Order: sequence, then structure tokens, then C-alpha cells
Amino acid sequence: QVQLVESGGGLVQAGGSLILSCAASRSIFSIRAMGWYRQAPGKQRELVASMTTSGSTNYADSVKGRITISRDNAKNTVYLRMNSLKPEDTAIYYCNFRTLSYDYWGQGTQVTVSS
Repeated sequence: QVQLVESGGGLVQAGGSLILSCAASRSIFSIRAMGWYRQAPGKQRELVASMTTSGSTNYADSVKGRITISRDNAKNTVYLRMNSLKPEDTAIYYCNFRTLSYDYWGQGTQVTVSS
């Protein structure tokens, strides 16, 4: 069973930066895309950023210009670099590895941005 382990969350002041990491416990066959989602209290889970295996990226409008997704294939790891953080970025962040037939999810990491 593949596990996704996230790290890098925490408490940061508005305007600050964080880097989230998500490492898969082993290589995953037939990955189509990797991404980060977030869920704030009382809200639905939403896509933050995603990257296909060809390198195409997609970002939520609310994070464009502030957040960057990247990956290290050799380490089976996807990253989310977050700059100029805002209080509205406060949420639990989940990583996702998507194959043709299955979605793998991390356990979530809390990001809290204080004003």
C-alpha cells in the first residue's frame, strides 16, 4: 500500500512563506498527475495546484503568482512553495497522486496564517 507523507505545515504570519512536501513511500505506476488541495473549516476541499507528468501546471486563481508546485521524480516527491501567504490560505493541505484508476491522498498538514 502506497502512503503519501506530507510535511512542512505550520503557523506563519501573513506575508510569510512555507514549503510543503509530499513523499510517496514508493514509486507509483501510471501516475497521471500530482496535486495539492486544501480544505478550510466549513468549506469544501478545493484544488490549489496540480501538475501532470508532462509538466503542465494548473493553479487556483486565488493563489496564482504566490504558489508554485514542483516535483522531484527521483524522490517520488511533490512540493508546494507558498509565498506572500494570507489569512485566507489557512486550511488543511492535502497532497494527491492520481493514476488512471486510483487517487492517493496524504493525511493532510495544517497551514495557519495569522494576520
